[in-house]
Amino acid sequence: MITKPKGTYDLLGVDAKISNYINHEIEDFMINYNYEYIRTPVFESTELFHRTVGDGTDIVTKETYDFKDRGDRNITLRPEGTAGVVRSVIENKLYGNKNDPIKLYYNETMYRYERPQSGRFREFTQFGIEVFNSDDALIDAEVISLGYNLLVSLGLDDVVVKINTLGDASSRENYTNALVSYFKPHINDLCEDCQKRIKTNPLRILDCKVDKNSEVLKNAPKISDYISKESKERFNKLKTYLDNLDINYEVDENIVRGLDYYDECVWEYMLDDGIALGGGGRYNSLVENLGGPYLPGIGFALGIERIILKLKEKISDKKLENMIDVYIMSVSDEEKIYALKISQDLRLNNVITEINGNNLSLKSQFKVADTLNAKFLIILKNEDLQKGLITVKDNITKEEVKVDESEIVDYILGNI
Repeated sequence: MITKPKGTYDLLGVDAKISNYINHEIEDFMINYNYEYIRTPVFESTELFHRTVGDGTDIVTKETYDFKDRGDRNITLRPEGTAGVVRSVIENKLYGNKNDPIKLYYNETMYRYERPQSGRFREFTQFGIEVFNSDDALIDAEVISLGYNLLVSLGLDDVVVKINTLGDASSRENYTNALVSYFKPHINDLCEDCQKRIKTNPLRILDCKVDKNSEVLKNAPKISDYISKESKERFNKLKTYLDNLDINYEVDENIVRGLDYYDECVWEYMLDDGIALGGGGRYNSLVENLGGPYLPGIGFALGIERIILKLKEKISDKKLENMIDVYIMSVSDEEKIYALKISQDLRLNNVITEINGNNLSLKSQFKVADTLNAKFLIILKNEDLQKGLITVKDNITKEEVKVDESEIVDYILGNI
């Protein structure tokens, strides 16, 4: 028997229902916040991710799916969403109107070759947003609050946003130099990955999962001592905005995020049990570094699989149960012709409708309708149809009425 590759999964059953529920909530939020959908290729030039995510990150050094295509080009399956979106913004010159923020979102599969575990797969889905052409702390607050409000609306009411600031480019450089000086005498006391990170990405040492309880990490220099006055003022303004939006946040100086392109504010969405659902940050130099104009940016991504995992523990059964508006019952060939026509008319009027597609007896159809929690039953009978009438049963009150065949759609629309 052929089985799915390690680190992948089939989306079905309860997980599929929760996924659909999440997607519908995302679509509503994106309409309300005025974000436009963007889809980028599943694979891109390998160079794109080396130049954006960073050669020294775990994603690039350990986790990307790299291959050569038939034209001998180096190709990588996308491991995250921002790089492709930035490339698209530059390539399609989406920055034409200098006065308006560019607000985009994606909800796509990503690929990383990492050890599969609960809520973490090699093929996974990320919902993310990216905003360009604004360097205002007001937009920082909008972006952070959007992710927070979405998670709360889904039913995850124990979310806290852990925020930090990396400062501007000079602040980050000064802090990086301080970390290198501090860690060098202790580097042999840290894990093998950290011994590499000190040369490639020293900030990543701060969120090492292996050495997180090490005294070396606990006593490391604090980034707040190296932040410029301007960046501190910006961060204070951001906190004021979040306070006014009633966002549950905490300042955590160990939040540095693992990607090379971040500056200024960074954050993670955390649950009370310590599970991180995603995070993001500002990246004001990324577009320019990829050959575009100066175009400040900010964004975040959420891991859909982890959200599904947590919602299975919290979401009410009511949101997940099968529920349709109408089940149409038919037995004879003539009744089935009517059932097919009525079902189409109802469905085209946004009525969730099901029909008997397995030649079931009337008794069996009643059982199926109950399983689907049908609100109404349309019971087609040849003797009624000859009179131009259709029997409709309210499956909650159990009351039955005879409705004129020509009025059946209006009757259902007026009662569901």
